[in-house]
Amino acid sequence: MQTRNQRTLARSIECSGVGIFTNADVKIRFCPAPENHGIQFIRTDLVDSKPIPALIQNAVFKQRRTAIEYQGASVEMIEHVMAALAGLRIDNCRIEINAPEAPCFDGSSQELSIELLEAGIVEQPFKRDLICIGQPVSVEDDTGSFIQAKPLNRSVLAIGYYLNYGEDSPIPPQCLTLEINPETWMKQLAFSRTFVLEDEVETMRSLGYGLRLSAGDLLVLGEQGVVDNELRTLDECVRHKILDCLGDFALIGCDLYGYFCANQSGHALNRELIKKIKSTHQIISSEAAWKIA
Repeated sequence: MQTRNQRTLARSIECSGVGIFTNADVKIRFCPAPENHGIQFIRTDLVDSKPIPALIQNAVFKQRRTAIEYQGASVEMIEHVMAALAGLRIDNCRIEINAPEAPCFDGSSQELSIELLEAGIVEQPFKRDLICIGQPVSVEDDTGSFIQAKPLNRSVLAIGYYLNYGEDSPIPPQCLTLEINPETWMKQLAFSRTFVLEDEVETMRSLGYGLRLSAGDLLVLGEQGVVDNELRTLDECVRHKILDCLGDFALIGCDLYGYFCANQSGHALNRELIKKIKSTHQIISSEAAWKIA
């Protein structure tokens, strides 16, 4: 079984941006952390706030995004941050944030990923825990959306996604499968942006969302195509769905090996699958994984 050492940042970096859902000005700082620390967020704007471990047991429901909460503190819209860390295999990081929501950046994880790479990534002496899918696991909802995890005969994480919103949608059907590693992350996924339909924008703004964003800050798709922007790839939407899967899967807190096949799944189903995997599969500890290897 393939194992690897845990990794953290060589130095701290700070980024800033605007929140999609809270419209807040956000500063977020990524700091090196010791072995077995995992990913933890801390709200610097809250007095005596405790770190919030980015783990599935701390996930709370929010529409169209992923949020975590611990001992009265919460942070939301973390999936793009978690995807960047998982894609680059940064396992231990303390994230200081002065707002209840991670910044939107350009709707993707590209800017953050570049900053993280420039900070440098260092190996640590402890091995990374892992879960290897041993038997099929699946979840579905009443709309027909589903996501499945299946065994693979290799120590890799592969994610496939089928996206089809129907004949009347401005987004054409798209399908893609990728093995996730730092190289494919940077070349195939990090740049893909979150997207919204043009006829949803007014409703979202009426709820107070996205008031400081324009169509140039993410992908807005209408009947005539992309509004005031351009696609980075023809299948950018399905790539972003895989990015979201990766960010949500990272809440399992260890490496994950297997083949994941998603059909129209969103954040809620992604998290439900990870909860089910944790209840049906045993984590192979770093020491045990080293002995197996």
